Amino acid sequence: MIRGIGVDIVDLARFTRQVERTPGLIPRLFAEGERGLPMHSLAARFAAKEALIKALGDSAGATWQEMEIVSDAQGKPGFVLHGSLESLMQARGITSLHVTMTHDAGVACAFVVAEGA
Repeated sequence: MIRGIGVDIVDLARFTRQVERTPGLIPRLFAEGERGLPMHSLAARFAAKEALIKALGDSAGATWQEMEIVSDAQGKPGFVLHGSLESLMQARGITSLHVTMTHDAGVACAFVVAEGA
């Protein structure tokens, strides 16, 4: 059963300007394993994190680094959640998350579906 759906879109040029103006955004928004990625990939991951918050209803005090996005051997993205997000998902009956991300024509977009029993 679907427990939540979230979508977000990020303007790549605006995101790049923000990061260039405020270099501290990268360590604040991304887990260590995400930080070396190209700007368009970071923007897509930021959109995915925003979409996750929307799918959950809120982030209940979780930090951005607790929402890590990794890819499996075939390149399929997925979330690795840390800290309070794991317990938040359990409390809301969410057992799995599905995420897709894309970037093209100056924007990055992500879509998240939260599933549960």
